[in-house]
Amino acid sequence: MKIYFACSITGGREFEAVYQTIVRALVEDQHVVSTAHLVETGVAALEAGIEPREVYARDVDWIRDCDVLIAEVSVPSHGVGYEIGFSLALGKPVLALYQDGRKVSKMISGNPEPNLAVKCYSSTEEALVEIRNFLNKHKLCL
Repeated sequence: MKIYFACSITGGREFEAVYQTIVRALVEDQHVVSTAHLVETGVAALEAGIEPREVYARDVDWIRDCDVLIAEVSVPSHGVGYEIGFSLALGKPVLALYQDGRKVSKMISGNPEPNLAVKCYSSTEEALVEIRNFLNKHKLCL
């Protein structure tokens, strides 16, 4: 399955290790993650050298090409919120994950869109269970 993994870059990298564990598991499960490089340490410096229009064009192409979008939303990010909305507008299934105890925008947590699943996790292992359940559900729909 083609997956767009959305995570905070400029909003903060507090959950970078979680992002890396999730993407590593997705790749090990034989998924294609177009944004895998965005979880790497130092990515903010690399992305800073790319023009905003280029980032936008690249990212929306990846979203259009993906089967599903998985977003880690524990750290607020304008970009991730935009990617979620853009994906939903295209009819893509979206999973928004956040760590237990974190505040999530009500625009995400209160969205009744049937293609949006918002799940809380208390450990990275629990996040991976939620992801695999989501992917198994949507594998049948593709």
